Amino acid sequence: MCGRPHIGGMPALPSRPDRWIETRPEGLYVRPGDFYVDPIRPVGRAVITHGHSDHARSGHGAVLATAETARIMAARMGAAAPSTQALAPGVAMAIGPVTVRLVPAGHVLGSAQVVLEHAGCRVVVSGDYKRQADPTCAPFEIVPCDVFVTEATFGLPVFKHPPAEAEIARLLDSLRLFPDRAHLVGVYALGKCQRVMALLRRAGYDRPVYLHGALIALCTLYDELGCDLGSWLPATGAAKADLKGQVVLCPPSALSDLWSRRLPDPLIVAASGWMRIRQRARQRGVELPLVISDHADWPELLATMADTGAGDIWVTHGREEALVFAARQQGRRARALAMVGREEDDAE
Repeated sequence: MCGRPHIGGMPALPSRPDRWIETRPEGLYVRPGDFYVDPIRPVGRAVITHGHSDHARSGHGAVLATAETARIMAARMGAAAPSTQALAPGVAMAIGPVTVRLVPAGHVLGSAQVVLEHAGCRVVVSGDYKRQADPTCAPFEIVPCDVFVTEATFGLPVFKHPPAEAEIARLLDSLRLFPDRAHLVGVYALGKCQRVMALLRRAGYDRPVYLHGALIALCTLYDELGCDLGSWLPATGAAKADLKGQVVLCPPSALSDLWSRRLPDPLIVAASGWMRIRQRARQRGVELPLVISDHADWPELLATMADTGAGDIWVTHGREEALVFAARQQGRRARALAMVGREEDDAE
């Protein structure tokens, strides 16, 4: 299954990664290093790919993550662990006999793939990732490997994400068409909110963006970490007349609650990969669905499997069956890990 040569050309003994990486109720366990990747229950030692709550939980004894993810975890849950260590992207660290590196995943600020090397075998755990450019985080990097452990949130052929810039252009067109309506955009607090703001700035939108209170803390943190989001103001407390024709960002759950009713004739917008499914948009009363996703779409999932050169594909969560079938059609060995505790994209 694996047989990557050591430096100097001496062949390594073949390694079976399924003998040293296993799924447990807590999550993906790396036995030789005695640590977990993105465990869903408290463990002694955890390596965290990014700060979304279905990957980053509190209660661990020790956490290893990028500096940005460590800051995000602290902002969201207080002290994430008694011991938190930041590892810079690309820097190798030994945990027992396992070498660990974190490499950008392109999902949200600080997101990383976990590169594991042991006994001549290289395994890459993707976490959540995307291949589209994103001004708020480092781009996804391909790491050649023997085993690629991938998500499959949008692992069906129907999911083909358009360029995010084109979706932002649709939002700006709607603002021009309906200048008296507040455009209330449902976005996830971590990643999507800041990406939409940054894309608006790149498209030339220079007015303040109004924010629901639940989004302010992470936008402040992004600013502190050097991600320029332009000017923004709290939406709560703003005069109703001042919100006419403005962009107002809120969590998806706030699109239909009492908070939104104070806005002037709100036009309901949602930014999510799930907006490709028009029935889902209609069920939620979304007038302007924007297909903006922080996950790889179907063509990106297929391309990434091929780009890594991995002979083995393990699928952690999402539309597992379709991606496993597609990987086997590519001539790769593939299986679903059926990991529990991972949320669909719109739950964050």
